[in-house]
Amino acid sequence: MQIILYEEKNFKGRYYKCGNDCPNLNLYISRCNSVLVIKGSWMVYEHTNYKGNQYFLNRGEYPNFQKWLGFNDSITSCIAIPQYKGSYRLRLYERNNFGGKMLEAMDDCPSVCDRFNHHDIQSCTVFDGYWLFYELPHYLGHQYLLRPGEYERFSDWGAQNARVGSFKQITEFSD
Repeated sequence: MQIILYEEKNFKGRYYKCGNDCPNLNLYISRCNSVLVIKGSWMVYEHTNYKGNQYFLNRGEYPNFQKWLGFNDSITSCIAIPQYKGSYRLRLYERNNFGGKMLEAMDDCPSVCDRFNHHDIQSCTVFDGYWLFYELPHYLGHQYLLRPGEYERFSDWGAQNARVGSFKQITEFSD
């Protein structure tokens, strides 16, 4: 796993090479305008301690923050997503604390509303695999990383509201 975060666009200026999770990139760079993902898949966050808007990055070049669909040059923490080759399974619930209607999934879902007849997901259990939730259908809008575990309310995965439009497995890993 390796990511290089640059202060300036087009991979210029001060930079920080990172090989593990980092809760506070401000210790190394003052802003982030470009990123090289050398190895692995990463989730980068606008705020320290893995808070704020999240962006999923695979191996590749991101010469400016618009290339990762960022709103600004503020990336201040990152998580390396471990390679996972097992099965994928999660449960979505329409109410907090795993209440109400439940949907179990083992594959990608381009439209939660079409499949679940509901788009507000208040809680979730991830049994297996790493998943990306998207605020809008067809894998658009704000992104949220969900790792194995229980999420009693949508704020537990970093969302500002319960809207989940689509979700998919994180299976695209680079060595």
